[in-house]
Amino acid sequence: MAAAGAPGPGGVPAVPVASGHSIPVLGLGTSHQGGYSHAAVVHALQKCGIRHIDTAKRYGCESLLQRAIRESGVKREDLWITTKLWHSDYGYESTKKACLESCERLGVEYLDLYLIHWPDAQVPGKSNREVRAETWSAMEELYEKGLCKSIGVSNFLISHLEQLKEDCVITPHVNQGLLHTSFPSMIASLHKLMVTLHTEYRICHVQSIPAGFTSKVEYHPFQRPQELVDYCRSRDIVFEGYCPLAKGEALSHPTVIQLARKYSRTPAQICIRWSIQNGIVTIPKSTKAERIEENCKVFDFTIAEDDVEILNGMHDGRHVSWDPSFIV
Repeated sequence: MAAAGAPGPGGVPAVPVASGHSIPVLGLGTSHQGGYSHAAVVHALQKCGIRHIDTAKRYGCESLLQRAIRESGVKREDLWITTKLWHSDYGYESTKKACLESCERLGVEYLDLYLIHWPDAQVPGKSNREVRAETWSAMEELYEKGLCKSIGVSNFLISHLEQLKEDCVITPHVNQGLLHTSFPSMIASLHKLMVTLHTEYRICHVQSIPAGFTSKVEYHPFQRPQELVDYCRSRDIVFEGYCPLAKGEALSHPTVIQLARKYSRTPAQICIRWSIQNGIVTIPKSTKAERIEENCKVFDFTIAEDDVEILNGMHDGRHVSWDPSFIV
């Protein structure tokens, strides 16, 4: 992944993606089960420079975010809004419908990034691979129509990404997954021809046009999937990491505490800064204004390479969230 460039709106550095857009390297995550606070989101937008909001239909807070964004006074064009498609809406027609519904709940005309949330489709009588291909075909159409500036996936491993590459036209942009809108006209025309071949004549194994993609996966000192990160980078896929604090487990680790003392920072700031220095677009979440402020104060110091390697060495493979390794 390219190094973080100049600060974008709000002052948070942004990473250029192949679409011609730039995604802020630090975002604010939301979740279900008490993972949303109206006051905290407004504070993050107004006082902390946050311009990257990550949510999902499953979290149940898209309509709440519409109110918080409106109250914050931040312009829509200065925001990067990501939401995700839940497996109950997988499939060609239902995916398109779900995207429009998410836009309506969020009060926006387009999404900056729309992600397939999870590789397990859970559709009786169909394989996961078949449903993911149908769903991605709809995502491609949403991109073509401009409803999604970028498209991608979340929690996909290399095997899932390889299948998607074989079955579909557009390579995802981001893992969490991303597609860009600034192809030259000739490339755009060629791509439309490829989509026509795919949809009307069911020619599925067409060489993909290169496209920046985003992938979002659990990433923290105990779970550093470097093979997947390298795979994504080699294919121009922006890698996003969630749970950077390992749901709090990393904050009490002696190594993290020692480095926090060394740099006169908090353990949370050490984990977030380490993730960003490793080239990961990082999505911590909090419902407390003071914690969000703490999480955002990570751009005025650098962790020495030797200490980065110490943190890299903490990887033990544990998951604190979903483990997609058993899904075919």
